[in-house]
Amino acid sequence: NSNSPLSFHLVGAVTAPLLTQAPVKRKPAKKAKKAVVFFEVEILDAKTKDKLCFLDKVEPNATIGEIKSMFHKSHPQWYPARQSIRLDPKGKSLKDEDVLQHLPVGTTATFYFRDLGAQISWVTVFLTEYTGPLVIYLMFYFRVPFIYAPKYDFTTSKHWVVHLACMCHSFHYVKRLLETLFVHRFSHGTMPLRNIFKNCTYYWGFAAWMAYYINHPLYTPPMYGEQQIRLALIIFLFCQIGNFSIHIALRNLRPPGSKTRKIPYPTKNPFTWIFLLVSCPNYTYELGSWLGFTLMTQCLPVAFFTLVGFIQMTVWAKGKHRSYLKEFRDYPPLRSPILPFIL
Repeated sequence: NSNSPLSFHLVGAVTAPLLTQAPVKRKPAKKAKKAVVFFEVEILDAKTKDKLCFLDKVEPNATIGEIKSMFHKSHPQWYPARQSIRLDPKGKSLKDEDVLQHLPVGTTATFYFRDLGAQISWVTVFLTEYTGPLVIYLMFYFRVPFIYAPKYDFTTSKHWVVHLACMCHSFHYVKRLLETLFVHRFSHGTMPLRNIFKNCTYYWGFAAWMAYYINHPLYTPPMYGEQQIRLALIIFLFCQIGNFSIHIALRNLRPPGSKTRKIPYPTKNPFTWIFLLVSCPNYTYELGSWLGFTLMTQCLPVAFFTLVGFIQMTVWAKGKHRSYLKEFRDYPPLRSPILPFIL
């Protein structure tokens, strides 16, 4: 019966609007903070195994460079640049950018310290060893007193190749000085102080030996005359431009203040295309420059300097080539260290 109270209430129950309760917002549960596990670092002398320093509560993301700074505070005589920190007494030095928690050590890490000796910046070494040959050669060129017989003091050579050789030699070392100041970016800031004496003896000594004979009053020009000299000049200038181009390309691989290493590849500059065949073309061009200078002067001391330099640069090039192969799996397989397809 539609008029019954029961029917009325049922209909009302159906047609009445439903009242819904607003959902209760729950606050997200706070994430539990991970407890930072600090490291304990002890540093032992690599030779005697005596404990030199104990560092407590070292953060896991601390770098070797930062650990060196902490060690320096307790031992001021060993500034970071002269410290070698190793995992093994006879192992390799760890890099400053190596992170503590990424090394194969436990929360109590043991490192070994070796003193590298007094250090000096690479820039200072390069400026010193390159300024010497520049000045020494000019002293012989101008024939200052006490070098040759008194009657030759401040006289000039009658051979134009002597003047050309002086310009080329001076250009080479001025270029090196400017590159040291404005182009090179060094992966290592310092080197042992004792190296400056060795390097200067090499560069200064050879400069004096070469200059003495090239600027000697009895010097005789090359056998094949102007043709030989002009060919030698072309070789020298070509290789100097190539060497500079490679230095610029290598500089652009490394951002300022970075120690990042990348595979060098040829650029739009044709002088860099030799990267297709050689790992260290800066040494290749350097060798070519001195071969040109040897041909230009036809002087035995210059040839000997070129030979010694080639041997040393080959050692450096092979070391860098091995380093590239070890670090980069996709390193171009066709490249040779210094001479294409030969060496």
